[in-house]
Amino acid sequence: MTSSPDVVGLFDPASHTVTYLVSDPATGTAALIDPVLDYDPAAARITTMSVDKLMQVVEARELRLERVLETHAHADHLTGAHVLRGRTGAPVGIGCRITEVQKTFATVFDADDVTADGAAFDQLWADGERFPLGELEVEVIHTPGHTPACVSYRIGDAVFVGDTLFMPDYGTARCDFPGGDARTLYRSIHKILALPDDTRIFVGHDYLPAGRTAYAWETTVAAQKADNIHIGGDRSEADFVDLREARDATLKPPQLILPALQINIRAGALPPAETSGQRFIRLPINAI
Repeated sequence: MTSSPDVVGLFDPASHTVTYLVSDPATGTAALIDPVLDYDPAAARITTMSVDKLMQVVEARELRLERVLETHAHADHLTGAHVLRGRTGAPVGIGCRITEVQKTFATVFDADDVTADGAAFDQLWADGERFPLGELEVEVIHTPGHTPACVSYRIGDAVFVGDTLFMPDYGTARCDFPGGDARTLYRSIHKILALPDDTRIFVGHDYLPAGRTAYAWETTVAAQKADNIHIGGDRSEADFVDLREARDATLKPPQLILPALQINIRAGALPPAETSGQRFIRLPINAI
């Protein structure tokens, strides 16, 4: 039985998001992690170019898509999970504490159709839960701090960490969203850093820091422990919290936070149509 999945990362330059196509070499069973739905904020136009590309890769590699997995409710892009579920029948899974995020943002957006019970998703994963991907096993690791619902997925010798960690030269996730907490993030990151040093880490985004010209999204536990600019070198929890909170105080909200969250708490489904048949994305004033 193999313990190393095949991994293809597909980078979305508009949101700097990496979607992962993860498959079991023995059976061709596959999962997509953090798929992107394309959104043009100037025109409020949604398209499925990224989903189309994902499915072309799935088909070209003759894989069987069995699952769509979300690491959290993203604030920087709309998820393509609902579209993929509709096309393939693959269930959509996310961490079980998504209910807390739904409760917060259903109120922000006055979204009466959103029930804070996770029902928009097909599978709600608890910390430590395990499930198969072909002959591989997926382990869910609850890694809150960026949001209360963040999870990482460990599959064989690889772990998919969403926004918890970035490449070592960029650092770690922000913690200033509702329910975020720098101290909690520090402890979550150390769950990841406790894995074997040669574990492959696949990050959810990449932004080019000064001195680097090529996007990257794969690193290792050893590299993060040694070189991560926010938490490497045995940085103490207190020092990390000071650094993270000071940096967060300088950051603007993500450009797509308002459209993204109201779609993503619905697992990528659009808000219900009005009596005219038109659907609307709401922009609540002074809510963020």
